Amino acid sequence: MVKILLVEDHMVVRNGIKLLLESQEEFEVIGEASDGEEALMIIVEKKLLPDIILTDISMGNMDGIALLKVVEKEYPTVKVIFLSMLNQIHYVVEGFEHGLCGYLLKTVDYNELLFGLKHVANGGKYMSEEISMALLNQVNSAENYADEKKYAVTDFDLSERELEVLGLIADGFTNSEIADKIFLSKRTIEGHRQNLIEKTKVKNTAELVKFAFQHGLLK
Repeated sequence: MVKILLVEDHMVVRNGIKLLLESQEEFEVIGEASDGEEALMIIVEKKLLPDIILTDISMGNMDGIALLKVVEKEYPTVKVIFLSMLNQIHYVVEGFEHGLCGYLLKTVDYNELLFGLKHVANGGKYMSEEISMALLNQVNSAENYADEKKYAVTDFDLSERELEVLGLIADGFTNSEIADKIFLSKRTIEGHRQNLIEKTKVKNTAELVKFAFQHGLLK
């Protein structure tokens, strides 16, 4: 039985999702919250640790991104899935940077929602088709741009290790996951990430990935 904490500020939407999940033998909704703060209160005060938090992004008090960051730090065994109307790529990149396991748009049908939840519960990661296509279109656009305006890695003074870390960041791995993959400490990976941001003169990781594709640093 997969235990789910449902975080959604629209009660009608929340009730509909709850009814769907409770119609499935493998899912159990152990709690409901209208924002991130309420979700954390349920975990702490009621001592209910879910397997999956299914949450909206845009909510009052504490939004989905802020909730995700707390869960990543305090409850690393809990998987988080965004279910949102927001289809901006920077939310996708930032989410997976902080350990997000799934990103579903509210336009998905019930079958895809259930499939995504089951896939994540079994240890995978999932993005809805519309999000995947948006990412693919961005990559294609970036490749076309890079063909017109080519830059060499040496233009940004990037080392081979920094390029390796950049590629893993673009693939959605967290600092901890990257550290495990290339046998370095998490602190070292954090240093490489910060160096990449400083050398490319961008503001954050989402802009770093976009910059790397646009300038042909990633293929």
